[in-house]
Amino acid sequence: MPQRITVRATVEDARARGYLKSLKALFPRTSLQSVGVSLAYTIDAKLSSDEVKRIAKCLTNPVTEEYSIGTVLAPRSYEYAIEIGFHPGVTDNVGKTAGQMAEDCLGRKLKSREEVYSSAFIFLIGKITAHEAEKIAQELHNPLIESVRIVSAKDAKSGIPVVVPKVQLHEHVAADEINLNVGKAELVRIGKEGIKSTNGSRRGPLALSLDYIETIRSHFKKLGRNPTDIELESLAQTWSEHCKHTIFADPLDEVRDGIYRRYIKGATQKIRAEKGKNDFCVSVFTDNSGGIAFDEKHLVTHKVETHNSPSALDPFGGAITGIVGVNRDTLGFGMGAKPIANVYGFCVGDPDERVELFRDKERTRPVLSARRILEGVVKGVNSGGNQSGVPTPLGFVATDARYNAKPLVFAGTVGLIPRTSGSRKLHEKRARSGDYIVMIGGRVGLDGIHGATFSSEALASGSPATAVQIGDPITQKKFSDALVREARDKGLYTSITDNGAGGLSCSVAEMAKECGGCVVDLEKVPL
Repeated sequence: MPQRITVRATVEDARARGYLKSLKALFPRTSLQSVGVSLAYTIDAKLSSDEVKRIAKCLTNPVTEEYSIGTVLAPRSYEYAIEIGFHPGVTDNVGKTAGQMAEDCLGRKLKSREEVYSSAFIFLIGKITAHEAEKIAQELHNPLIESVRIVSAKDAKSGIPVVVPKVQLHEHVAADEINLNVGKAELVRIGKEGIKSTNGSRRGPLALSLDYIETIRSHFKKLGRNPTDIELESLAQTWSEHCKHTIFADPLDEVRDGIYRRYIKGATQKIRAEKGKNDFCVSVFTDNSGGIAFDEKHLVTHKVETHNSPSALDPFGGAITGIVGVNRDTLGFGMGAKPIANVYGFCVGDPDERVELFRDKERTRPVLSARRILEGVVKGVNSGGNQSGVPTPLGFVATDARYNAKPLVFAGTVGLIPRTSGSRKLHEKRARSGDYIVMIGGRVGLDGIHGATFSSEALASGSPATAVQIGDPITQKKFSDALVREARDKGLYTSITDNGAGGLSCSVAEMAKECGGCVVDLEKVPL
């Protein structure tokens, strides 16, 4: 039976004070007097009461906190309790870390499918109506990735039920054959809405135009078969805006060779040619980051990318994924550079103006306000950098009404890598035939699915919540230290790259092209 541990502060709680300040600013006429906060950890595992008590003690700082098992720690008097947690399958970094801590505390591993889930209770103190509580709850959570429950103090007297956001995994592990020998209308729909599942739903945008999907169909006709769903999804992410930059590469008016080749890559090549022997670029346009000479012993790497669409849907998730993503791009440069500094840039609407915009013609799917987007992206970059131990010394914020519906969110990382380790040049890498493919990091969740292809689409009512990945800086910090402090210099691998928006189909393919191919057991990927 699932059990819930709640923990709250016994001293003045800065989180509660922050909630109160924000809510009073948002609702200046509110009767809200105070806010209480309790963190909840729901343990879905077969444990004895003594084991649960030991875990609760480990989750609590006895100097500043107290815990309760079963009952929810709440203020003596309040009107409504709001519980906010993640939807099933969405990456829960706090819950996962709590689960690892529980294993350390018990001295054993939790069994398969035994999990710890985190949520937060926010207690509203004052003469608050049910309508006000609903308005406040809307401001405190993002319905794309989080669930919310509002319970009155009266109803809570009989106890607040425990909710376990557990994913039910299906047993189907075979690849599905996709028939592309259909009419143009259906091909367009496959490209726009995705592969059709057996229940009639669509899996999410492939962002493949009719020309692209007809090219794919022609290729498989030559092979004498239909593509599988895995092959079609892999091709779609490869051609996505995030991975391929098709817009930058396409002809634009008189720029027949495209903006990328003419002004980005072309400008760099021109400057390098003019510098001649004084060229300090060591690796550009080929790896996850660019590398330049710093001194005789080290190279400096730099990578910046945008996370605009995901930040419009989920500002925190979009920004934290952006910053930990470019941290990984640093780790994926050469044989692994160490991230040493982050940078950012936020272009948003005026956070003090209230402009209602919608993602659909029926005006039922509002976009997030500029204020919520700005608050979310700031929090996302802060969390990603702080939890990874990488400082963020430089950045900018610009406001303009044209960014109201869709912001520009830049995230970047500067890295440092030795030029050599023994006889190896560390900016060079090459996978070899016979090497093992090893994936390290957190488990694969429902979040982030179609993140690459979604980047090619305009925001609309059908924009998938699953497209926004939630970064895991805590796990990433652990494996990045292991890589750059030990594994790299011991020569334990021959090539390395990161699982970005394209996931395994992108990262594995990038390394496989170095050695001529690969065999992947997808069913071994931990979910």
